[in-house]
Amino acid sequence: MADKKVTTDSGIEIQKLYTEAQVDHELPGQFPFTRGVHEGMYRDKAWTMRQYAGFSTAEASNERYHFLLNNGVTGLSVAFDLPTQIGYDSDDQMSRGEVGKVGVAIDTIEDMERLFKGINLENVSTSMTINASAFILLAFYVALAKRQGADIKKISGTIQNDILKEYAARGTYIYPPKPSMRLITDIFAYCSQEVPKWNTISISGYHIREAGSTAVQELAFTLANGKAYLQAAIDKGLDINVFAKRLSFFFNAHNHLFEEVAKFRAARRMWAHITKDLGATQAEAQKLRFHTQTGGEYFDSSATYE
Repeated sequence: MADKKVTTDSGIEIQKLYTEAQVDHELPGQFPFTRGVHEGMYRDKAWTMRQYAGFSTAEASNERYHFLLNNGVTGLSVAFDLPTQIGYDSDDQMSRGEVGKVGVAIDTIEDMERLFKGINLENVSTSMTINASAFILLAFYVALAKRQGADIKKISGTIQNDILKEYAARGTYIYPPKPSMRLITDIFAYCSQEVPKWNTISISGYHIREAGSTAVQELAFTLANGKAYLQAAIDKGLDINVFAKRLSFFFNAHNHLFEEVAKFRAARRMWAHITKDLGATQAEAQKLRFHTQTGGEYFDSSATYE
């Protein structure tokens, strides 16, 4: 009986044996960063551990954040409700039935103040899953940090701020693409000067994969979006060696471990060359830094074995 051919979900055949001949010997921390963006990777410093959280009111979410911080998380990850994501106040007719669902409702800076009550923003890294209205929530966050007396040049975190994948895979867009891109590059420019430790975008393949792409397609669309952001910022007159240092990525991780590892390595390598080709000369502007979450997986044996 002939051996069955085994493939990944992306249709890539898995060989029976991989030998030294297939192994590259690039070192982590060196261009094109295939094996990692830091020389020692996580042997030197553990990754930031967050739990995505946000629901109901700002007060309820604040209680949850204090619980998480007291039980081992090293950063916060804020989920916003749908009205907040698409720019509606909680008392708007369009918000009925959605307020505080799948995330916390934030309408004002006072809501933001209640959300982070008792939490020093200078001492915690905060990721915010927000896109079309990202500039508003970032403004609230910076204003709150100032109210706390923080040095905003020291606050750190991430806004997702990735509008291109919203048109293709998720749907929480408000404005047309051209003005949306202007808002994003305005954020690049502002944060480069005023909030230099802030990650100004999380270019997201996760949602593309959840919408049905393969691992290969996830990488292709995500890096294409990333290249579009780079070019838009360059066209605006921004220095790629400055703004590209604060770009981050968000990928999906399914069950084919080796395919996912290969995907991450390919992403680092390709992004290093993309940024270099567009004029990045500093290593920090060429590195692809990313967060990953496990994704939904449907296993169909007939689709993977023949």
